[in-house]
Amino acid sequence: MSIDQLAETAQAMVAAGKGIIAIDESTATIKKRFDGVGIECTEENRRAYREMLLTTPKLGDYISGAILYDETLRQSTKDGVPFTKVMMDAGILPGIKVDLGAKPLAGFPGELVTEGLDGLRDRLKEYAKLGAKFAKWRAVITIGEDMPSGTCIEANCHALARYAALCQEAGIVPMVEPEVLMDGSHDIDTCYDITEVTLRSLFGSLYEHNVMLEGTILKASMVISGKDCPEQADVEEVAEMTLRCLKASVPATLPGIVFLSGGQSDEDATAHLNAMNQMGPKPWPLSFSYGRAMQSAALKLWAKDMAGNTKAAQETVYARAKDNGLAALGRWKA
Repeated sequence: MSIDQLAETAQAMVAAGKGIIAIDESTATIKKRFDGVGIECTEENRRAYREMLLTTPKLGDYISGAILYDETLRQSTKDGVPFTKVMMDAGILPGIKVDLGAKPLAGFPGELVTEGLDGLRDRLKEYAKLGAKFAKWRAVITIGEDMPSGTCIEANCHALARYAALCQEAGIVPMVEPEVLMDGSHDIDTCYDITEVTLRSLFGSLYEHNVMLEGTILKASMVISGKDCPEQADVEEVAEMTLRCLKASVPATLPGIVFLSGGQSDEDATAHLNAMNQMGPKPWPLSFSYGRAMQSAALKLWAKDMAGNTKAAQETVYARAKDNGLAALGRWKA
């Protein structure tokens, strides 16, 4: 795929008023979600749940793409239609999570580095044949006493850059996700500092690895107070600090930025995005790539009666997509 095609896909991912739904939970992660609502975590239940999400009527009105897990990319509806076809017919780009998870960083207790580069070139070739148009790799940055170390930030950003270069080689748009965790008692100023350092390191690494920014999407965490911080920043402060940080560290050539919800409540994630999009001109579109903040209410509904509650659950998914699509335009009202 040429740079023009990569750029076209990246721009479609951040089309005005649209965002990305993340349904890329690993089997272990979705088991926790299913356990929480009393559903057995079988392959068929996972397939049925993802079908409910992806066949939501008119989902493409507000969703430009969906990040899938390896299992999901290979699955089909109960009628045998591949999920990738269902998505493309609805105008939704198929994406794929390709990292193998965050593991302890040797020599740095409490810090993590994401693994999965070994064999990635071949996996990406297969994913492209299966219909994936973009991919995602998540790095985890923890704030704590004497954390994060420069080594942790550098190791994760180096891995993100290598992954991104391999994606573009395979004709797949890389979504780079350096998540600064909300866990901890740090204040919003500390989050700002760590996020800025991380993003500057990331774009330095992308440059060094000849990654074409025109064909890359950033999935960013918001600048926000740690969830145990006694003083929680309000919506306006989160929006203002996040925007300031991004403008200080993200090149204007990037096609767009999507935010992760990162443990925020559904409404907070939407309110923060909406506030940012009401704050005047920006170099790039700001949209969403939410997982729990898109799914949690629908999962609870669906769990009560998987067959009987499909329509109600889908209406909830659509409503969340619409709310966040409006927030991506700065037009959402609580």
